Amino acid sequence: MKNPPYSDIIPPMDNKKVVLVHDWLTGQRGGEKVLEVLAEIFPAAPIYTLFYVPGSQVPAVERRIIRTSFLQKLPFARKRYRSYLPLFPLAVELFDLQAYDLVISTSHCVAKGVIPHPDALHISYIHSPVRYAWNQYFSYFSPEKLGVFSRFLVPPVIHYLRVWDESSSSRVDRFIANSENTARRIRKYYRRESVVIHPPVDADFFTPAEKEARSDEFLIVSALVPYKRIDLAISVCRRAKLPLSIVGTGPELNKLKKAAGPTVRFLGPLRSDDLREAYRKAQALLIPGEEDFGITSLEAQACGTPVIAFGKGGALESVSPGETGVLFQDLSVSGLAGALDKFRRLEFNKSVLRSNAMKFSRPLFKEKLASFIETQWRESGGRA
Repeated sequence: MKNPPYSDIIPPMDNKKVVLVHDWLTGQRGGEKVLEVLAEIFPAAPIYTLFYVPGSQVPAVERRIIRTSFLQKLPFARKRYRSYLPLFPLAVELFDLQAYDLVISTSHCVAKGVIPHPDALHISYIHSPVRYAWNQYFSYFSPEKLGVFSRFLVPPVIHYLRVWDESSSSRVDRFIANSENTARRIRKYYRRESVVIHPPVDADFFTPAEKEARSDEFLIVSALVPYKRIDLAISVCRRAKLPLSIVGTGPELNKLKKAAGPTVRFLGPLRSDDLREAYRKAQALLIPGEEDFGITSLEAQACGTPVIAFGKGGALESVSPGETGVLFQDLSVSGLAGALDKFRRLEFNKSVLRSNAMKFSRPLFKEKLASFIETQWRESGGRA
């Protein structure tokens, strides 16, 4: 597939023209996959981010100029960066981007709220409007999850963040959504339209095993946060004595470990090779909560592994029921258990699974993203 002429997007292509902004660089998630491609398209652009943990990114990103916010120097910032949430809007607004003509942010929190030069073009790739301020507020901050002090502190802080998030959306010239699901939320919360460009799966790396070696284990690959509903999968697997391996880490780790039975294993973060092997061996990937899009679904399918997912949100765009997985509508123990029963009665074709994943391949994503940016730049008059 022929690549578009990236060097013609903004002549000259140098670090005085283009800047990339990302919420934080502390691990490898779907958002970082998008950033990697942007870094390829704009090889000289620096990256601004609230927090950065050296060694947490692929070498191509690690070698870049990475500029962090003042929050990076605060106590416990490396491991407890979410505790500084009330300061996130201030920190991102203090980034001095006045020298740049093209600002590209990738945002699931506050990155889209940077303040560009008045004549700059700002394109923001949205993974989700701030989840804990909007659609997942009660997953994180329901009254039973808050202590006495937090019940007075958290609601006004989140209210401020919600107001800031909506008002700062006007600083973006063009929105890209990672899914139709996210595009609907952008329309609902920001009153703005967006173009959908699904995030990429590295189908050249995530491939089926040469020799089939399936285990009887189910697999979860996820950040351990409330809205992912990993507790639901643990409950089902514990009751049915089904083996479950969980890849990832997060603030819910200790709570989930206490709820897990002897058939549940916590593997922590895995290196890419080990993650690919986990996909290849699993019976199926479980996605028990609503995803904005869910790149792990496509990584599993690229490896020839079907998916069992909650039938709402991004799963509707990546899973074809009966062909590449099973969707369940009732977000409950019985709903997921029923999906597991249905899964056992089905057979899946690895070539069909992989073919579906290839629709979201990295080269195709790169071409779509570069073409959109180039078009927007030219239509803006090339503000330089």
